[in-house]
Amino acid sequence: MQLPKALHELEYGHGSIYGEEEADAVAEVLADAAPSCGPRVKAFEEAFAAYCGATYGLAVTSATAGLDLALEAAGVGPGDEVITTPISWISTANAAAKRGASVVFADVDPETLNLDPASVAGKITSRTRVILPVHLYGQCCDMDALAALARPRRILLIDDCAHAPGAAYKGRKAGSLADLSAFSFHQQKNMVTLGEGGMVTTSNPALFERILGLRSLCCRSYDPKGKYLAFDESREPMAKRYWRLDFEDLGSNYRMTEIQAAVGLIQLRKLDAMNQRRAEIARLYSCRLAAVNGVRPLAVAPDVKHVFHIYCILLQERFPLEKDEFMWRMYTEHRIKVWSHYMPIHLTTAYRKLGHGPGECPVAESLFERYVSLPIHPRLTPEAVDHVCRAIQECAV
Repeated sequence: MQLPKALHELEYGHGSIYGEEEADAVAEVLADAAPSCGPRVKAFEEAFAAYCGATYGLAVTSATAGLDLALEAAGVGPGDEVITTPISWISTANAAAKRGASVVFADVDPETLNLDPASVAGKITSRTRVILPVHLYGQCCDMDALAALARPRRILLIDDCAHAPGAAYKGRKAGSLADLSAFSFHQQKNMVTLGEGGMVTTSNPALFERILGLRSLCCRSYDPKGKYLAFDESREPMAKRYWRLDFEDLGSNYRMTEIQAAVGLIQLRKLDAMNQRRAEIARLYSCRLAAVNGVRPLAVAPDVKHVFHIYCILLQERFPLEKDEFMWRMYTEHRIKVWSHYMPIHLTTAYRKLGHGPGECPVAESLFERYVSLPIHPRLTPEAVDHVCRAIQECAV
């Protein structure tokens, strides 16, 4: 059997796929002197929001920036509590912790590793300001159950959709399921914008305006073009001061560039096809691994469209190797770079310093010793999938 040509073909990520269309779009922006946040960014925001079924989109530098802006727009601060999952990239929790709020980790569903609404229910207090689920690995959480907990208590729902562009829950796309949603276009994600990038979506006009301001230094202008907030000329007429700016608060510059947005528009047109390819690869894995002793893929809920940013397996008790040994053998003997997404956030050094530690989320902690991510991206060939599955089979003997 012919092996993949390079180790990077069998790494867990590298979702970036660029073609002639993206190259032409980049050349067009370069010919236009590569301006700052302008008409292409606005077009990308509108197209992405419409794709998600949201009213507004705001392009940002990363999902981390998007989460930071979302928590700031929500008014989260000292004395507030934000309930989230322990299994995610650390940016999810940091968005709350950096604002002085208390991060409360609820446990996960053992079948999907998504945030467990029953655990969330037990963590809600009078100080809970936000519930922050993550659509982990590309599968949407049980958003109806979370909304039933949040809405009567006037708790905001802010979902981390970094893994989930194109994913759907009961027929509704990620990006339309919460008060605010944050997406990632990092190089490993399902769609990409030249290495980094992100988007916030919402259908709440007040939250949209607040984030628009915060993203661009809380600046108001008489010539905003979507980059800054506009002055209300009924209260502050321009007269001859077309040049006037004002800054209403302490904001930051989290704007996306025109060149990234031009690529993003093309990637968005390709997203469904790339997600379909990921789903096909996931089906190949599941079919091949069904016969491997001690390996179980995560469950897929019947009412979701999973877009498989990550394909995760669980090593069951009868599997002959511990997780560390399995991952090391796959890497050193078979040239396959499997991964572990993610270390539970409450066990990291940063969050232990904040008073968190073992015992907070026993399901997540137990599964951390068992979950492993396999390579998945649209370029992965059936031969590469076969090579991965044969290697796992050898480790299972």
